[in-house]
Amino acid sequence: MLTVEGLTTDYGAVRAVDGVSVQVGEGTITAVLGANGAGKTTLLRTISGLVRPRAGRVSLDGDELTRLPVEEIVRCGVAHVPEGGGVISELTVEENLRVAAVWRRGQAARPDEIYDLFPRLRERRTQPASRLSGGERQMLSIGRALVARPRILLLDEPSLGLAPLLVAQIMGFIRRFADSLGIGVLLVEQNARSALSVANRGVVLNLGRVVADQEPHQLAADERLRHAYLGF
Repeated sequence: MLTVEGLTTDYGAVRAVDGVSVQVGEGTITAVLGANGAGKTTLLRTISGLVRPRAGRVSLDGDELTRLPVEEIVRCGVAHVPEGGGVISELTVEENLRVAAVWRRGQAARPDEIYDLFPRLRERRTQPASRLSGGERQMLSIGRALVARPRILLLDEPSLGLAPLLVAQIMGFIRRFADSLGIGVLLVEQNARSALSVANRGVVLNLGRVVADQEPHQLAADERLRHAYLGF
């Protein structure tokens, strides 16, 4: 579904993404791994149109997205959950979901559909987002993105700051909605072990370049690669 070819993005004189190519198929999870500063977040921001590339191409089912405005990229079916999520603290869980649905009108998912994916949110639906735990806020951030019924979901560090049990739970949710909804997921993660446990493919970045693109079991079995780039 999503194809990234030779993507290059600069911040002034600094090349943050250097000729990166990656693919995400329907109902699959591609994990993008690497140390801080490897270019992972910039890759997602370039795909979603928040940053313009110097070179390369992004397409969805053959339709080019590279130079489209952010709102048009969203309408094409790409949703981006940035690091730290994105919820409106003053609004309740259900209000957050309904606000996310406004611009989609009849095409948006109903809150009940999101609650089926994240049962904990149903229990907290009348609570302000400011009173949610870190794991619940992450669920709500992802739920808000899913309201738009995306075809591709870009997730940036969904496990950040969460306890190991919650990390496993969030990763399980991601695997489940990829399988059940057929959404393609590009998952940026510092927690390489957790990401590889749910991914169909793993891509390792270093200084903006792809240094490995393999199946998860191959990456996990490569001791040199793990020690050099993945931290386990």
